[in-house]
Amino acid sequence: MDIVYIQALRADTIIGVYEWERSVRQSVVLDFELATDNRRAAATDRVEDALDYATLSERVLSFIEGSEFQLIETMAEQVAAIVMTEFGVPWLRLRLAKPGAVAAAAEVGVVIERGNKP
Repeated sequence: MDIVYIQALRADTIIGVYEWERSVRQSVVLDFELATDNRRAAATDRVEDALDYATLSERVLSFIEGSEFQLIETMAEQVAAIVMTEFGVPWLRLRLAKPGAVAAAAEVGVVIERGNKP
């Protein structure tokens, strides 16, 4: 198994449970580890044979920026489902952070793993 990673993907969205959070866009930051098999892409040197992290990133950003959530847990689950279903990723680890959510902390968030490592 190989891993493709995306680090510090930033999106602005409506996220939060407090009334004031429902009227402003806040940033979330995502880190992905994505299971894949890089051998075919390495042999052919063709993006069509690789996990296209640019297209995946665009899809995730579009989804998050067009959605509204109360909980980061819900957002993480829905993002994981999109990545696994639409991009054929059998396993992922997703870290989703909400900077500034707690005044005394740099960020808070969740880390989820879904699927089975090949």
